[in-house]
Amino acid sequence: MAGKKASLACSVCGSRNYSKSVSEGQRTERLEIKKFCKHCQQHTLHKETK
Repeated sequence: MAGKKASLACSVCGSRNYSKSVSEGQRTERLEIKKFCKHCQQHTLHKETK
């Protein structure tokens, strides 16, 4: 089953570096993952955007 794609934006600079497949079930909060940002050159918190 294919899920919905969500973009992950850096919380520091705001660039959308990653996309991730997420399930379409009832979710109350947005996805937050610590990933490497190529613009900031460091590991930062990336949050799900629409």
